[in-house]
Amino acid sequence: MAAKTVDAVLTGAVELARAAAEEAAARPSDVGEHLGTVVEEERVVSHRFAATAPGYRGWHWTVTVARVPRGRIATVSEVELLPGDDALLAASWVPWAERLRPGDLGAGDVLPFLPDDPRLIPGYTPSDDDEHGPAIEELALVRARVLGPQGRDEAAQRWHTGPHGPTSPVALASTSPCASCGFLIPLSGSLGQVFGVCANEWSPDDGKVVSLDHGCGAHSETDVEALPSLWPAPEVSAGLELIAPEEAAPEEPAPAETDVPAEPEAEVSEGEVPEEPVTEVSDGEAPADPAPEPDAPVTDEPDAALVNADAPETDVEALVTEPEREGGDPAEG
Repeated sequence: MAAKTVDAVLTGAVELARAAAEEAAARPSDVGEHLGTVVEEERVVSHRFAATAPGYRGWHWTVTVARVPRGRIATVSEVELLPGDDALLAASWVPWAERLRPGDLGAGDVLPFLPDDPRLIPGYTPSDDDEHGPAIEELALVRARVLGPQGRDEAAQRWHTGPHGPTSPVALASTSPCASCGFLIPLSGSLGQVFGVCANEWSPDDGKVVSLDHGCGAHSETDVEALPSLWPAPEVSAGLELIAPEEAAPEEPAPAETDVPAEPEAEVSEGEVPEEPVTEVSDGEAPADPAPEPDAPVTDEPDAALVNADAPETDVEALVTEPEREGGDPAEG
């Protein structure tokens, strides 16, 4: 194979290649120093420039230039940003079905169908002379696939070495295994020899498959030791007999009094005229005539108020004390 000759026209087109790389980059400063050239074919040369953009350590710009036969002008064929030997690369792409792990499935997610799942085996194989085959398929009396030996062994190994097996911290701290617990529901089949389902709501394994040698603090037959108390125990004398208090008979309610109490008379102070009672009169009813006042007694003496109405006022104190001023009591004289 003949050695590739160096093309002077293409090798010297460094500035042309740099200008093409700066035009393709986000910023002209992302194109670094010239790293060299690579002869691709006859009249085809690639110029390499360092990539200085953040996050592109080990990458370089590759600008390929070429010329026509007997031509003296180089032209740019392509510009690429390629990784080097020590470039920081992303992980290789893996399909979603292959990168999914146990526990990643969420609400609404659906796994793809695996027709050749090694964990499953056919649940029913129809035969040519089976007259009940169509009825079984139409009524769905059997499952299309069931758990096979490989799937059963993998599940048993996963359950026994997981957080519900004998090596979990909860099981190591327990005093009794699940095999003697009354809340254990054994499984049927071969798995029932090693596993069961916990049905104790107080257990951290409630509703989960546990191994028979697993255990927790919610065992049905365990108890808590009585701890000493700082409070003194109550003393009860042996000679005293506690008698429950008798229930008192309910008291009968006293009969209600039917007599209407008399209304107390209103007190009237001296010089105050009592008010007359007001009688309510309904519409259309004439008011009753007031009771006549009793006639005043007839005497011969004139009314003092009428007699003294025109008389001048007399000083009573002056009349009483006047004899005393004249010399004593008049009865003594």
